[in-house]
Amino acid sequence: MNASKRVLKFSVYSILFMSLLSVHAQKAHPLEGRWDLEMEWMGKTVPSWLEVRNSGHETLIGRFVFAFGSARPVSEIKSTDTGFSFAIPRQWEPKGEDMKFEGSLENGVLKGIMYYTDGTKVNWSGVRAPKISYNENPTWGEPIQLFNGKDLTGWHTDAENQWLVKDGILTSPKSGANLISDQKFMGFKLHTEFRYPEGSNSGIYLRGRYEVQIADHKGLEPSDINFSGVYGFLEPNENAAKAPGEWQTYDITLIGRRVTVVANGKTVINDQNIPGITGGALDSKEGEPGSFMIQGDHGPVEFKSFVVTPIQ
Repeated sequence: MNASKRVLKFSVYSILFMSLLSVHAQKAHPLEGRWDLEMEWMGKTVPSWLEVRNSGHETLIGRFVFAFGSARPVSEIKSTDTGFSFAIPRQWEPKGEDMKFEGSLENGVLKGIMYYTDGTKVNWSGVRAPKISYNENPTWGEPIQLFNGKDLTGWHTDAENQWLVKDGILTSPKSGANLISDQKFMGFKLHTEFRYPEGSNSGIYLRGRYEVQIADHKGLEPSDINFSGVYGFLEPNENAAKAPGEWQTYDITLIGRRVTVVANGKTVINDQNIPGITGGALDSKEGEPGSFMIQGDHGPVEFKSFVVTPIQ
């Protein structure tokens, strides 16, 4: 085959390929995208999250985040003229059946029922996750000492309080309530210093929605559920954890959905997009400013600095 024929053949294939891409783009399924959900579970409203995307010709797949645990893969979302359904196996739930979902899209709102592992019916609804604006060159405000080194002023808990301040150290001596800042922020830089005993586990929820993991994981392979990962979503490029009992630092920048995590002086996540809320979030209102939440319901942890520099 001479050169001109090869060029012609390549051009024809390129046109066909681009045409197929164009057809797919025009026929995107209305369910595709990311959805911020709310569920009526155990007498209260809890946040959840769903992502739906296309795989190949017509298969819909996705990810789901419940009130706890990490993002769970959805192998297939079955769509009909009247709605959609999918099922996922248990993660941290008690023994039982798969979690089953049925839903429909009406006037831009998802509504449906989840059948929990014990068969309990849970009503839920959701809206499309908002676009959150990103400012490449923000104007930074003055640093705010969210922890004053004396007491819990500026913070509250979501249950019976076990947090205390001892010798200038913010301390959760045992598993108990999460600690939530009274102030809310959208874009910010956070500097914090913390330590934990052997085997402990905690985390910092940015805007109360995106957990950066704190845990005794020195020596383990990097993982999105290990030290400095954005839980279930973003894996650090290395494990920079120190030994338990040592003071450690996080310097975290969050602008829009883009996060940078510097752990103990090493940039382990660099300007990456957070897809959605993580398990245990305060709410799923992603377009709004949110509190910091320090996880206190897993294990002991201490903080001696918590400084926030907000975007003006």
